[in-house]
Amino acid sequence: MPDPTTYRPAPGSIPEAPGVYRFSDPHGRVIYVGKAKSLRQRLNSYFADLAGLHPRTRQMVTTAARVEWTVVGTEVEALQLEYNWIKEFDPRFNVRYRDDKTYPVLAVTMDEEFPRLHVYRGPRRKGVRYFGPYAHAWAIRETLDMLLRVFPARTCSAGVFKRHGQIGRPCLLGYIDKCSAPCVGRVDADEHRDIVDDFCDFLSGRTDHLVRQLERKMAVAADELEFERAARLRDDIGALRRAMEKQAVVLGDGTDADVVAFAEDELEAAVQVFHVRGGRVRGQRGWVIDKVEPTDTAQLVERFLTQFYGEQAALAGSADDAQQPVPREILVPELPADTASLTEWLSGLRGSRVQIRVPQRGDKRALAETVARNAAEAFTQHKLRRAGDLTARSAALQEIQDALELDSAPLRIECVDVSHVQGSNVVASLVVFEDGLARKSEYRRFEVRGGAEGGDVAAIAEVVRRRFRRYLAETSTTSGEDAGNGTEDQREPSVIAPPEIDPTHATTHRPGIDPETGRPRKFAYPPNLLVVDGGQPQVEAAADVLADLGVTDVAVCGLAKRLEEVWLPGEPDPVILSRTSEGLYLLQRVRDEAHRFAITYHRQRRSKGMISSELDAVPGLGPARRAALLKHFGSLRKLRAADADEIAALPGFGPRTAAAVLAALHGDAAVGTAQHEAAQHESPQEQAAGDPAADRTNQGVPAS
Repeated sequence: MPDPTTYRPAPGSIPEAPGVYRFSDPHGRVIYVGKAKSLRQRLNSYFADLAGLHPRTRQMVTTAARVEWTVVGTEVEALQLEYNWIKEFDPRFNVRYRDDKTYPVLAVTMDEEFPRLHVYRGPRRKGVRYFGPYAHAWAIRETLDMLLRVFPARTCSAGVFKRHGQIGRPCLLGYIDKCSAPCVGRVDADEHRDIVDDFCDFLSGRTDHLVRQLERKMAVAADELEFERAARLRDDIGALRRAMEKQAVVLGDGTDADVVAFAEDELEAAVQVFHVRGGRVRGQRGWVIDKVEPTDTAQLVERFLTQFYGEQAALAGSADDAQQPVPREILVPELPADTASLTEWLSGLRGSRVQIRVPQRGDKRALAETVARNAAEAFTQHKLRRAGDLTARSAALQEIQDALELDSAPLRIECVDVSHVQGSNVVASLVVFEDGLARKSEYRRFEVRGGAEGGDVAAIAEVVRRRFRRYLAETSTTSGEDAGNGTEDQREPSVIAPPEIDPTHATTHRPGIDPETGRPRKFAYPPNLLVVDGGQPQVEAAADVLADLGVTDVAVCGLAKRLEEVWLPGEPDPVILSRTSEGLYLLQRVRDEAHRFAITYHRQRRSKGMISSELDAVPGLGPARRAALLKHFGSLRKLRAADADEIAALPGFGPRTAAAVLAALHGDAAVGTAQHEAAQHESPQEQAAGDPAADRTNQGVPAS
């Protein structure tokens, strides 16, 4: 465990100016980012007596091995740089507000040619507008079903939309006038987008304008004696008013505001936000965060507003230029210390004046109390769940440590799995769990270069070798072999380029750190435990690779699917964990996540047409006869082992085609010569079998 005194800056070397600082661990990974009006005063507080520090602060400073800072000119610049560094480095000890993925929202895909309305759960992304969240998915569907009568926009998936466009008939919603059927051209892209824009305007709070517009159209239709059209518009107005009744008016003056409230204890805090637009509650969100250091409500307010609205601004611009990421008014329980700088920054995001204040009386005060009660209830529910989660994860790590006789609990676990189709196009995945939870930003994907040679055992050995070669190379001063093919969760670049770091504290020429970005390299952080999907052969292969590379501080085990046995290298018998063991449950979750990630990657490659067959290059061998070959022999491996006579004996094949197949599989020039000689002995029927037109005829397509 690092001692804070070993990396404490020299007395007087820390400037008294405002700035942003960051702590890094021994592997160079940034673990905490903060800002201060006086860097000297703030940083000196971290190097006080450990016994007097907040528990999480004490854990952070004893995990860190280095501190560095950047001096800025104003508090607004410090806010921007702190937000960008938190977004870029994703520090594990920072207060991180993430969207609650439990509650469903109504999503509108504004980035598509024909925007789609659908129920969605998950992280927010650019180009999509979100309304909600709602307490239940059925509440969204009920509201959506009611509004589709007035705003008949597309709700189908991309596959359904494409299929109905091909057959030229709309779906049921198109026939009952709850979809404008853009798939068959009833409306063009501009007309459909106008419908979607009206739908978004209604959910954004501009309801009175739409109702008055429909009332005018109804009156015009009645004056023109178009009574059926007038009746339809009357029913549409009724549907809109029923939808509006579901949204209670909480602020009679039609205010646009976000109301924020907190419930907290010494270690954690819960935050709730009510989004009020046009005086009506349009959505509610909730988060629970860990406190890293002693933090009062005013500091929580400042950090929440910085991170939440910074993220909203990044997401809003791509979806709809008219959508404001920041409301005119933000109601908070306490004002932050530097309200002026925060207000200036938020006003810049909105493009007009933003007001931050504490409600004192009336409807806004009553609404703030309601939000505070929601935050307290959410915090209570979280603590009940959290107690069970922490107990289970701690028990799981302790059971794994005891069962595998490890020196310490495996706080970082990595797992490798392999995926392929009949031994071809082999890919692999590497997933990471920290403190018993998945860390998806650390996931890696591999394209196995050795292919199917040696099976899963060789593939796992190759992946382990590449992963730890990179680890050894990136923790030294030299660069290593390129091992990865991307990650599942790509971090976005900073919104603004941070100022240059003081050269005396620059993160350059350090093991494991990229000198250009100052961030840890991909594979510079080692696991405590490496899990492979498989039994003793796979475990021995992984252990042999680690031994060859000289990596001695990483434990290895394998989890066999059949009986869920845990295998250790050099042990003739597996370790049997109880079926009710929390340790076994954790290993199963890690293994299943690696399996899911590997299969997902393989399917992505297949869907993009990246998988090709060695048989594709055989002249005159079309899809029908390629499929017949693979069906008869079962795999490319068995096909390679076959001789020319076995292939030529299949219906539609002859000596020349058989020789061409073997030439493609083996790359043997002699086989190609045999192909030419065999062609001289083929019958006209056999020669026709090698013609592409004949192959199309075999598939039921007339030859040209």
